[in-house]
Amino acid sequence: MRVKRILQKSIHFSGIGLHTGISSEMVVKPASEGSGIKFVRTDVQPPVTINADVVHIFSTNRGTTLKAGEATISTIEHLLAALSSLSIEDVQIEINGPEVPILDGSSLKYIEAFSAEGVLNEAESTRDVFIVREAFHFSDPETGSEYAVYPSDEIDLNVILEFKDAMLGDMVARLKGKEGFALHIADSRTFAFLTDIEPLFDAGLIKGGDIDNALVIIDKKLTEIEAVQLKKKLNKPDAVIEDGVISSTPLRHKNEPARHKLLDLIGDLTLVGREIQAKIIATKPGHTSNAKLAKLLKSKYLEQKKNAGKPVYDPNKEPLMTLEQIRGMLPHRYPFLLVDKVIELTDKHIVGIKNITFNEGFFQGHFPGNPIFPGVLQMEALAQTGGLFALSIMEDKGIWDTYFLKMENVKFKAKVVPGDTLLLKMELMSPIRRGIVQMLGSAFVGNKLVSEGELTAQIVKRQNDQ
Repeated sequence: MRVKRILQKSIHFSGIGLHTGISSEMVVKPASEGSGIKFVRTDVQPPVTINADVVHIFSTNRGTTLKAGEATISTIEHLLAALSSLSIEDVQIEINGPEVPILDGSSLKYIEAFSAEGVLNEAESTRDVFIVREAFHFSDPETGSEYAVYPSDEIDLNVILEFKDAMLGDMVARLKGKEGFALHIADSRTFAFLTDIEPLFDAGLIKGGDIDNALVIIDKKLTEIEAVQLKKKLNKPDAVIEDGVISSTPLRHKNEPARHKLLDLIGDLTLVGREIQAKIIATKPGHTSNAKLAKLLKSKYLEQKKNAGKPVYDPNKEPLMTLEQIRGMLPHRYPFLLVDKVIELTDKHIVGIKNITFNEGFFQGHFPGNPIFPGVLQMEALAQTGGLFALSIMEDKGIWDTYFLKMENVKFKAKVVPGDTLLLKMELMSPIRRGIVQMLGSAFVGNKLVSEGELTAQIVKRQNDQ
């Protein structure tokens, strides 16, 4: 059972935004099952709802901003990381400002509030998980970020940072499974490079930032005058500069910047809208490239969902029924036995295989110079596969046959040619009554649906055995 956590009461937060410096009040409220994570800007009239989804990503300049209509909500990643790590799927976040409060620059305050006694209940999650089944690599030439994504039994996030011009050197961070987030990742604070500080101020950003809620990484040499000016800009004349970092407190972890990048990655990937089961190795990640990865993952999830239920043929696996076993159940013989083997069989469906070769006699006339496997024979192959399903549940084997009664809603969607492997899926549409079997047939070549139809047959005892 996959567990989700349900918010039992509203949780209040307040504070200034890191980039806007605007104070806001924010209330995280319980929401109905299946509603997902939604932000509501209550300071605009009428209030605007912004779903936490990749389709609403508007900006990734130093943080992730969503937009719906003319309303935006920014710096959402720390809150989303906390919600995701705790498996909180459905909440409504009401806020009277354009930016989520930065608090201490990490996810720690959120984790502490949500983890308090009586705040969360556990229940079984019915939301499907996006399981990455094929490895892929994504690189962003705009940012230099790279992501390697692999199948995994659980979420396994790895971050690699390369501080070539900073005193900190290179860093790595890893989180395998979500359980360690609260203890090892949540308290890691946001950071900026020293050489970025002045441009950020000039750009009107980090108005709410100071070294109580952010780290400043030294990536250039400072004169005494520059150090004094920097402390003045940060409103911290007594700030301590040591170990390559400007902060009001020591580093919480030796690799705190890498851990925070991992935190950001979790928050940004929450916008996929589904829990992700994969191993991801992120080199030099940032919000811009995280957003691109999230959009790519969302598209792959939607494609996977679209293909859900499509049979997958692994020729290395032993078949459930061989050709000789099929010959023992069906009366058909060459050239009209159109199922070579069975690879799936449950109480609801069956999947058979038909290898299409040029040796089939009908290709001589269908058609010369343009051989096409006839659509009516695709239906016959599906019917034979359905017959194997029906006969497999009969107690007395070998004395029953199935006879076609009708075909409905038949559609032919693509050509089938020599060299193709036809996957024949038959699904029971209703319980078998009085020997009548109604099944939905779908024929595939790879992931492509080539034909489909609703087939009805009757199970009849063979005449010569009566």
